[in-house]
Amino acid sequence: MPPSQPLTASTTLPAAASAGTPADAEHAAGFAAWRAAFSAQALAAGIRAGTVRDVLGNAQWQPRVVELDRAQPEFTRTPWAYLEKAVSAQRIAQGKAQLAEHHAALEPAAGRYGVPATVITAIWGMESNYGSNFGSFHTVDALATLAYDGRRRAWAQVELLAALRIVDQGDITAERMVGSWAGAMGHTQFLPSVFLAYAVDADGDGHRDIWGSIPDVAASTAHFLSRSGWQAHEPWGAEVRLPPAFDHARADLSVQQTTAQWEAEGIQALDGQRLPALDAASIVAPAGARGPAFLVGANFRTILRYNNSIHYALAVALLSQQIGGGAAVAGAWPRDLEPLSRAQTQALQEALNQRGFAAGTSDGVMGPATRAGLRAFQRSIGTAQDGYPTVELLQRLQAP
Repeated sequence: MPPSQPLTASTTLPAAASAGTPADAEHAAGFAAWRAAFSAQALAAGIRAGTVRDVLGNAQWQPRVVELDRAQPEFTRTPWAYLEKAVSAQRIAQGKAQLAEHHAALEPAAGRYGVPATVITAIWGMESNYGSNFGSFHTVDALATLAYDGRRRAWAQVELLAALRIVDQGDITAERMVGSWAGAMGHTQFLPSVFLAYAVDADGDGHRDIWGSIPDVAASTAHFLSRSGWQAHEPWGAEVRLPPAFDHARADLSVQQTTAQWEAEGIQALDGQRLPALDAASIVAPAGARGPAFLVGANFRTILRYNNSIHYALAVALLSQQIGGGAAVAGAWPRDLEPLSRAQTQALQEALNQRGFAAGTSDGVMGPATRAGLRAFQRSIGTAQDGYPTVELLQRLQAP
């Protein structure tokens, strides 16, 4: 970055480019005023004056980021629809090819941090389709927009300061710092704060580059997983067969016990072999009592630190397994069950609450409170307490 004159909180910053409509112009003007005020906060946080002026000072308001932040999907995909897209034959084949091509970068990262190269590769595939889709937003623009006009402004401000610090430290230029509309960056979509804490300069060029250096990408991803609790030499888990009388209310990550204890209850591997020895194992059944079930351990929960979604963690686990030549899901999915729309899920929550089965806020999102309420209702009617929402259950709740 070329030398530039000192910046103070009162320094005039460049005006943001305004869009075509009066509303857009009003937002752009408001953004420019916010950006000028936020410069003082950046300076107080220790960001160099030149970076504040040349990077934050040129940040642009992005109306599309606000639209995406406020967008809500009408339907939630079923587990099988999600997994079939995330763990497609093409993505498995590409993963095997990437694993072979970048062996020299992936294996040292695996050896250094104890995270299998197949798992690093699977996260790479999930996050950016092996680098083919980082996202097209400049990270500073996206986070500045969210810090000005987003649902989580305080969070966005923290991430924006982290992004400015990355540029300030010289790891990447603001022009090359690109990613998703929500601020996730590079091949494996690190947020700026995660980058600062876990990114690694594995190729020794003096820069932590998760956009252009595969050694840095592999080591940074493995470092994050290692520091988040990855247990070397322990598998993520395995697909299992549940006994007929299994209590599906216990198919939950909060219920943890050893593999031996689960086996004593009749949990079996599909192939008749011994299950992996896990000290803190849980059963997850993402499609309820009628779908496949999995015994998962500490490493599955570590993947959740990357993205707190059971579907995501299962996709990474299954993708890594198949990249390494392992089996796909053997159990049958209940494909006759249609997903509830967001409005139907909200109606389900409202009906549960009205009937005394506490389901939390009626926001149309199936969270832990809603599943607990649904399980309580299922217990009251004598059906499997799997907490899986169906149209039939909604109709029974709404019946007079």
